[in-house]
Amino acid sequence: MNGSICAPIYIGLMSGTSLDSIDAVAVRFEPQFELLASHSEPIPSAIHAAILALLTPGDNEIERLGRLDLQLAELFASAVNNLISTHHLEQKQIAAIGSHGQTIRHRPEANFTLQIGDPNLIAERTGITTIGDFRRRDMAAGGQGAPLVPAFHNALFRHTTVNRVLVNIGGMANLTILEAAEDKPIRGYDTGPGNVLMDSWIMQHKHESYDRDGRWAARGKIVPQLLQQMLALPYFSEPAPKSTGREQFNRHWLEQKVNALAVSPPPEDVQATLLELTAVSIADAIKSHQLSDLQVFLCGGGSHNSRLKARLTELLEPHYLSTTAELNLDPDWVEAAAFAWLAYRTLNRLSGNIPEVTGAAGYRPLGTICWATQSPN
Repeated sequence: MNGSICAPIYIGLMSGTSLDSIDAVAVRFEPQFELLASHSEPIPSAIHAAILALLTPGDNEIERLGRLDLQLAELFASAVNNLISTHHLEQKQIAAIGSHGQTIRHRPEANFTLQIGDPNLIAERTGITTIGDFRRRDMAAGGQGAPLVPAFHNALFRHTTVNRVLVNIGGMANLTILEAAEDKPIRGYDTGPGNVLMDSWIMQHKHESYDRDGRWAARGKIVPQLLQQMLALPYFSEPAPKSTGREQFNRHWLEQKVNALAVSPPPEDVQATLLELTAVSIADAIKSHQLSDLQVFLCGGGSHNSRLKARLTELLEPHYLSTTAELNLDPDWVEAAAFAWLAYRTLNRLSGNIPEVTGAAGYRPLGTICWATQSPN
């Protein structure tokens, strides 16, 4: 029998800052990485609205958070059970679930982060050991708690002779610098907004969840003054380690910048400017490392935005740009696979963070383990 057939399966769950869906993957890591199955479930509109409402301060927050914590856990568990049934996976072969949860607050400057979607309930509904709450251990060790995916990027995508950069474009954008030389440290951080501002703006003005292929942005013109005002935010020039989220890049922040202009621009011009903000902030971050012979690989929802990809290609010339599909992992599943990998690491008592990336005092196993139901004996 092939050894990989008996190797344990790990499931990864991801719900990011874009709030569009729950992604679930089943993977093996031994003897080598193998994506076995994938599944995505949309987040119901009522839950989506409840998450957005909780992202900003309001009344009765603790009550709403408690309810949403359980509702999201039910959705995560449903995604797992549907993944298992749809792809005829054997539950007894599944070692653990790694669930990122849904970020409600991420405030590294105050040394706290909060992801909800109770892993205890996921374990109860699936009968599978579930590991969640990955970020807080890194923060307890003095780190940012983010980004965590660079360790997975390094394990899967590092090349011995070619410098590579992995760029995840979700709600936020983050990058991982993987230099070919073994003595070079792994570097990674959040560059700023990915899709979050573009998604928010098109929802506000066209009631669409995202700008497919950047078509609406393509109809507009960049507003230089608006772009300059946004790029003047100190975050962009701060040194790593650093991480960010909707606490900084949100509709309120955007509207403040737009309203400060002497003349109100057409909505499509703002959209064009937001796409440029994402592209420029990513490209500037990459170019600041002054690496030669560089390969750039995109993943996340933003990797499907053809206009954004074209703009990044222009800004990063002569460097090569593609997606992780070229590296045999669909860009839609990279983050979910990363949390399956983190579960694999934790269950085997291995570290999941990179101190040079997060700023933590050292390597730490991450997450809280909620064991599957056991017999009394």
